[in-house]
Amino acid sequence: MDIRITRAELAEAVAWAARALPGRTPVPVLGALLLTAEPGRLAVSGSDLETSARAGADAEVAVAGRVLVPGRRLLDICRVLPDGPVSCVREGNRLTVEAGGTRFGLSTLPYEEYPAPPATPPVYGEVDAAAFATAVGQVAVAAGRDDTLPMLTGVQLRLEGEEMTLSASDRYRYAVRRLPWQPPAAGGRAGEAVEVLLPARRLAEVARALGRCGMLRLLLDPGAADGAGAVGFEGGLGGRSTRALLRRLEGRLPGYGSLFELAGAAVAGAECGALAEAVRRVAVVADGHSPVRLDFSAAEDSLLVRAGYGDDVAAQRLPAVLRGAEEVSVAFNPAYLLDALNSFEGPELRLELLGSGQRVLLGSGAGHSLHRHLLMSVKQLV
Repeated sequence: MDIRITRAELAEAVAWAARALPGRTPVPVLGALLLTAEPGRLAVSGSDLETSARAGADAEVAVAGRVLVPGRRLLDICRVLPDGPVSCVREGNRLTVEAGGTRFGLSTLPYEEYPAPPATPPVYGEVDAAAFATAVGQVAVAAGRDDTLPMLTGVQLRLEGEEMTLSASDRYRYAVRRLPWQPPAAGGRAGEAVEVLLPARRLAEVARALGRCGMLRLLLDPGAADGAGAVGFEGGLGGRSTRALLRRLEGRLPGYGSLFELAGAAVAGAECGALAEAVRRVAVVADGHSPVRLDFSAAEDSLLVRAGYGDDVAAQRLPAVLRGAEEVSVAFNPAYLLDALNSFEGPELRLELLGSGQRVLLGSGAGHSLHRHLLMSVKQLV
């Protein structure tokens, strides 16, 4: 292999592929990056068996070929290379990387021991990359962190018609976000609903990294069995192309339809940013699992946000409207409440309230259903 490429292009391709490398591994080849040179292009790939990342960039290729090298070491080299053209030449069991009179030598690893990447699914549709990144971030906060319950650590994608629905839950909260997408051309399975469950943390990282790619291509085999195969996301800027494949999780999240039906609930409206700031302020006196309490009053058109006990208390009053009851009080884990409030974009927030120790549904967007976040309020000790 013998190529010439700019330092910026090489560094960005290596950095993208290195996202998939495991933090620690006893198997050296799993910490490696695969460089594949073809006429006019260089591709850099990495994998930890659950996630695969690949980036491509324009390059002058004198000799095509592929080479497997230690990933973290190549990433460190790219960070300190001088700006300008970079040459990468394989000489036996060594890859020489040279730029601006600075030369680095890297030992190569046996390609035969490198695990085969998952098959790349076909393109199944497109979605606005920035909108998708925002939506994933809004629901991923509700995903679980307990790896013994892998199904609850995922974000579920449901594709039906021209609507994509993202949802996540850790049993104590449930977030749902709808956004438009461009489905595949009519025919085949295009009209059928498709659901896949993907690791929330990995999906959030990929969506955030690809957020500036304009339109994002979704790679998916809708006929794959539950938990089988991978789901991919592909985009590019300029002459660069990036792709990530995520392992599908088995199972599906429990339905949220009945959970989100709060018959007889009082309805409150408040300014989301002001409420989040008030919760953040008063929560400094909420020790341990001490909740933050929200007291809504229809007579005063206000909301009192308060926390703490005894002499160590904090409170702030905000304007709010309440319909369907004279007064309602609810209390929340402050971290969960802030996660929910910070996930909303618009200024207006609607709250459906059943009362202390019961479900509360937060909503915004068209009909207050574009983005919804269900929280369980905690029982209060008066």
